[in-house]
Amino acid sequence: MSEKTVSTTSEPQQESLNPDIASQQLANPIFEQLTTIEDWIRWAASEFNRADLFFGHGTDNAWDEATKLVMYTLALPNELFERCKAAKLLADEKQALFELIARRIEEQIPAAYLTNQASFAGLSFYVDERVLVPRSPIAELIDNQFAPYLSHQPARILDLCTGSGCIAIACAYAFPDAEVDALDLSTDALDVAQINIEGHGLMAQVIPIQSDLFASVTQEKYDLIVTNPPYVDQEDVDSLPAEFTHEPEMGLGSGHDGLDITREILAKAASQLSDNGILVCEVGNSQIHVEATYPEVPFHWVEFTRGGHGVFVLTKAQLEEHQEIFNQRVVAR
Repeated sequence: MSEKTVSTTSEPQQESLNPDIASQQLANPIFEQLTTIEDWIRWAASEFNRADLFFGHGTDNAWDEATKLVMYTLALPNELFERCKAAKLLADEKQALFELIARRIEEQIPAAYLTNQASFAGLSFYVDERVLVPRSPIAELIDNQFAPYLSHQPARILDLCTGSGCIAIACAYAFPDAEVDALDLSTDALDVAQINIEGHGLMAQVIPIQSDLFASVTQEKYDLIVTNPPYVDQEDVDSLPAEFTHEPEMGLGSGHDGLDITREILAKAASQLSDNGILVCEVGNSQIHVEATYPEVPFHWVEFTRGGHGVFVLTKAQLEEHQEIFNQRVVAR
């Protein structure tokens, strides 16, 4: 997770916004001074820093978060910022911006939920509070078609714990000839995934399936299983910033060490893989618990060039070699 943005100045800090007095504040002379797009982004970023907000749901700093909200409100793509940063805003645009910025501060709602937009692997996705905001480093693996770990073009791909469907959809773009199953226990999440599947026109390639892990596909075999399951350990769950309270709890925590779901995946994945298949699994900060729980297993931890950690790769052969160990350490749910 990204760190909070904190102020480094020793000067007294101004109080952050209160949405209850938004209409009165709008008449304040300060708003007459905020005339351009750049003015509003700079001011919003300063307010975000003063409020000590957490950034880790698509952006990692106050300026990018402010840019996202301002450009969204004005129905402009971020790429046009340099061309239109000096454009002056209308009164109703200022009102809409003020209200959205106030919500970001006072309710600590991630920008992705305020805009219902998130990016993953260069693609745009609809998101709301039924799913986690996409942010997995697995995007880099998809962009590289899982090289060098995948030795052949996959005919069948499984995205386990699909959430918004972003991994399944990105895999469908990377491997246009592959069939992709997108599994999730949550029917709410699958409703969001369906919105994204339809939005990308992939209804014939990506199939959403309600399933408790592999339960609904036990007879299927996959060349590639990709999964970003719940993996936050209890200590981290108890100390998460407020922004994470807007995400579905079942998508975050997984037992005291964050591995309850991962243990089950490791025990069952081999039987779902084709002979040359691989499992790609994200466990984030719970990497330390994986290594402590399975010291005998030679997990390959992916090194990312664009940031991120805690993603391992195992082949079907490796999963089978350590099957007894995986079976022994499953925790009943």
